Amino acid sequence: MEAPAGPLSGLLVADFSRVLAGPYATMLLADLGAEVVKVEGPHGDETRTWMPPVRGDVSTYYLGVNRGKRSIALDLRDNADAGLARELAARADVVIENFKPGGLAKYGLDYASVRQVNPGAVYASISGFGTGAGAHVPGYDLMVQAVSGLMSLTGDPDGPPYRAGISVFDVMAGNHAVIGILAALRHRDATGEGQHVEVNLLSSALTGLVNHSSAYAAGGVVPYRMGNAHPSVFPYEPLPTADADLIVAAANDGQFRRLCEVLGIPGVADDPRFARNADRTGNRAELRPLLVARLATRGAQEWFDALTKAGVPCGPINTIDGGFALAERFGLDPIVEVGDGDRAVPTTRHPIRFSATPASYRLPPPELDEHGAQLRAWLTKERDA
Repeated sequence: MEAPAGPLSGLLVADFSRVLAGPYATMLLADLGAEVVKVEGPHGDETRTWMPPVRGDVSTYYLGVNRGKRSIALDLRDNADAGLARELAARADVVIENFKPGGLAKYGLDYASVRQVNPGAVYASISGFGTGAGAHVPGYDLMVQAVSGLMSLTGDPDGPPYRAGISVFDVMAGNHAVIGILAALRHRDATGEGQHVEVNLLSSALTGLVNHSSAYAAGGVVPYRMGNAHPSVFPYEPLPTADADLIVAAANDGQFRRLCEVLGIPGVADDPRFARNADRTGNRAELRPLLVARLATRGAQEWFDALTKAGVPCGPINTIDGGFALAERFGLDPIVEVGDGDRAVPTTRHPIRFSATPASYRLPPPELDEHGAQLRAWLTKERDA
């Protein structure tokens, strides 16, 4: 198969994952030049049916995490198809899967089996709760948002817990899988040996809770819901203006002083109650009305322009279209079109910029088994010596 250009050019990824964490990881690898073969069951990845919204008659959920791949539909319960899957794994540099722990062993596609025929393979497994006592528990992002504690931190202090608006830990685990794969490939470059890379949603969640995790692990403190407020920094939340809320994130003393200058209350920055971050956080009930009174004199966009010019982090609360519009305004070109003609699909640009080996967008998200005939012919052909 022809190797695409890119920093990961020449790497073959056998993708036995589905839904979000794994497909997101393999899409990022494909953007960077890896040849990704997406192995789907006869009915395809579940996200093909997760609609609305749609583009044409295809789920935009599926389109969002599957560009750059070739699809082959294999029924692993069929001996011939399972044999093709094993041949793919035997040829791959990277194998990635998110079956229930141990679920691929009966097909000869678990790490131990793949390692016997392909000792250089980097084999990445994504699970919900690891391979120990939690191996039997299905892993879904919403469940992990609940059991990790994230939902206990999300929502109004006197209201119910809420999930985040996206599958945040699926995305985080996908990123962790990419980091692990790249580190293992570096090790393989040095030693010739592959290894098993394991990622689970709960561990990704606990590390991703960052300061809240540290509050408990290092301080014995169990954080609680504070709405949009921050437990350790003030102001760092939405504040009302004349026409809409504005996020204000003056997270250090210099930023707070500049905020007060732009608001026309420079003396507040010298008040001993508000001079340092710890003072401001402890006395937020006294400080907040002073800021709100000044912000009420102008609209959110006007304050955004003035505060940004002064170097004070702030921003309006946009809908998604507003986020894309701001990225366009800042020259980030957030949308790239993949494919040609009727198959062209607008997708979100790869988040990393490279000065020498930029990401590429070669293939639109594949139709189910779109490349099946080509891949079957290649897998049944003798390997190059």
